[in-house]
Amino acid sequence: MAAQEQAGRELAGRLGPLGVWSMGLRSADRPEAQDAAAELDELGLRTLWIPGLDGRGALDDAGHLLRAAPHSTVTLGVLGIWGTPAGEVAREVARLDGLHGPRTVVGLGISDPRSARSHGQRFGSPVDSMTRYLDDLDAAPAPVPAERRLLGALGPRMAALGAARTAGTHPFLVPPRYTADLRATLGPDPLVAPHQAVVLDTDPDRARATARAGVGMFVGLPAYRNNLRRLGFGDDDLVPGGSDRLVDSLVAWGDLDAIRERLREHLDAGADHVAVHVLGSADLPMPAWRELATLAPSLADA
Repeated sequence: MAAQEQAGRELAGRLGPLGVWSMGLRSADRPEAQDAAAELDELGLRTLWIPGLDGRGALDDAGHLLRAAPHSTVTLGVLGIWGTPAGEVAREVARLDGLHGPRTVVGLGISDPRSARSHGQRFGSPVDSMTRYLDDLDAAPAPVPAERRLLGALGPRMAALGAARTAGTHPFLVPPRYTADLRATLGPDPLVAPHQAVVLDTDPDRARATARAGVGMFVGLPAYRNNLRRLGFGDDDLVPGGSDRLVDSLVAWGDLDAIRERLREHLDAGADHVAVHVLGSADLPMPAWRELATLAPSLADA
């Protein structure tokens, strides 16, 4: 197996089938966030995803989590490339490696033209801009190795770049049929690690309201709208917050069995790993995470 092909398989083995995606694990200097990370580590949920956003404080947060959860991998899902130069990312990852071992994974995203302008940069072609960033990352004195980086990709060209230059892709807010299409396109080797939002609530109206409050805003953003149209959703679905059909496709809700079924659908469709984002009012939904931890053994055998 070629080295680049091996990168995806190495990261898949590191992450396992199930991880936790949480905005609440940002601001990880808080004792309660560190306590939550430590408990997740003990429960066996040892892949912790945090949004990188524009980069400010993300790698500091990763360091707090790595210290609190000594068996876990911390993944930025994803870091916008405009706010943090590639050389700085490489330097900070090398510093974390020296302190905690090679347990940091860097997910990178292109964000949008407004983000580029806010940092005095030109957005340009998304794939070209990301390619230049990866070139700069490779040119750093201590590059982040391919098996510890991935791309937040939705479109086919960015996904192909992720397969060629990183371990693979972390598509955000996608249904299992997107996962199946992506695996068919990329082949067996690159990592496919989709984000999956969930609501542990069996009441349809309440669960959908929670889903819309948590992720409905993304329906209005161009990159997500374009991807949803590629998946066959139309104007009747792409209303503010999303139609019921769209919400049900993007967000798994119901009891634990319903959540398990959606996660299995992703894995059966070709995902190596699913990053589970629990929606609701809790900043650190520890009771829900404890329930999710009970699913890991059966998903590992799926």
